[in-house]
Amino acid sequence: MTTVLVTGGTGLLGRAVAGELTAAGHTVRILSRRPGGPGTAVGDLATGAGLDTALQGVDAVVHSASDPRDPRPVDVDGTRRLVAAARRAGEPHLVYVSIVGIDRIPWPYYRAKLAAERAVGASGLPWTILRATQFHEFTADLLARLTRLPVVPAPRGWRFQPVDVREVAARFAATVDAGPAGRLPDLGGPQVLTVAELAQLHLRATGRRRRVVAVPVPGAFSRSLRAGANLAPSGCSAGRTYAEFLAERAGTVPTGSTS
Repeated sequence: MTTVLVTGGTGLLGRAVAGELTAAGHTVRILSRRPGGPGTAVGDLATGAGLDTALQGVDAVVHSASDPRDPRPVDVDGTRRLVAAARRAGEPHLVYVSIVGIDRIPWPYYRAKLAAERAVGASGLPWTILRATQFHEFTADLLARLTRLPVVPAPRGWRFQPVDVREVAARFAATVDAGPAGRLPDLGGPQVLTVAELAQLHLRATGRRRRVVAVPVPGAFSRSLRAGANLAPSGCSAGRTYAEFLAERAGTVPTGSTS
């Protein structure tokens, strides 16, 4: 099998991808800024330190490292450094983890992700890019903040298609096996739900009662979400629904998908 370097391998998706690749018989190397256990390669995308060593003998790279708070050093410049090091190392297959709607949603982090995509596509390396919708865990973090309020504001017209991180990880592992494919079809979760529906599911799962009120949100960002720029309706996965994710996390049985 192949040796695969996973950037962001200590994060939510990176850990899942590493597990899938290991189960498939690949040798997995995790890029980390700090020394770790066996299989860890010390390197820093923000500076380029250690990248040449980390890429030695690597057949494929799954690039899932990202920093939404300050994306320039890791997502943009870090991707360019990774590309340059990969070319020096013998041109491994570069698999890039991206997000649905980054070319349609006006948000600085998404502009950085799009710049990273372009760096991968122009790299001269064999490459694959897969865009996925938001993971259940990220959706739950957002809903946890909203549902703490006495009245839960639900932006009117906003819809999300949360996806199981395990489903996304399995798709990336399969991509490594399949070889370079360019831009793959977008991947989303099995359901498209409004923020109000997601909030009701979250409230039910946490045993709380709150009034959920639809509120208008102006601006270009809101318009793009109302238009469904963040959705992948033709790429629905068969993974867990958001209700099933919440039930599994709570150790209970789901009682329905929406209110």
